[in-house]
Amino acid sequence: MPLNPAGTPLRVVLAEDSALMRDGVVGVLTRFGHQVLAAVGDAEALVTAVHTHRPDIVVSDVRMPPGHGDDGLRAAVALRRDLPDLPVLVLSQYVEQSYATHLLDLGGDSGVGYLLKDRISAVTEFADAVTEVAAGGTVIDPEVVRQLLRRRQDPLQRLTPREREVLGLMAEGRSNTAIARALFVTEAAVNKHIGSILQKLDLPVDSTVHRRVLAVLTYLRG
Repeated sequence: MPLNPAGTPLRVVLAEDSALMRDGVVGVLTRFGHQVLAAVGDAEALVTAVHTHRPDIVVSDVRMPPGHGDDGLRAAVALRRDLPDLPVLVLSQYVEQSYATHLLDLGGDSGVGYLLKDRISAVTEFADAVTEVAAGGTVIDPEVVRQLLRRRQDPLQRLTPREREVLGLMAEGRSNTAIARALFVTEAAVNKHIGSILQKLDLPVDSTVHRRVLAVLTYLRG
């Protein structure tokens, strides 16, 4: 049963206004060994629950009461500003560029995630995303990446078609080995492409994971 990297269950605060969806997410998280400290239905309750329980991660819907707009996202942003180390995974019904921008601007380049709700039905993938974000990773839904990259073409103009393919796979969280396998090339070729991408995006060539994340964020932010 997958747990967090330390081998212990994650302590989660969940915010989702649909009772059916809320129960479903609680079920998935519990199935994978995690503890849901609070499952609330509005943004104000989310803020209260986080300050009360100090969870390992927040999983929140974007749209919820009291305003039925992006209240969940705004609450998550406010919580992250108060608690900079708090991992936040935001769920959305559809791709909205402004939501992704606000999320990616939370501060730092780790411990954030943006997934479409459809992804929850792939329970193992969803559980992996929760664990990754809680561990400080950045997880962006592949469909979010594809749509935002289509909308923001300017930063891509300096890249070759192959480099764009490599960056797209990087954005989906794939390792160099997985990218090489997907593109039927060697890992050495992938490393060369990544170095070129970082250079063309004016990012220092570096072997750390954070540089990979910064490359993706540069694309999404335009």
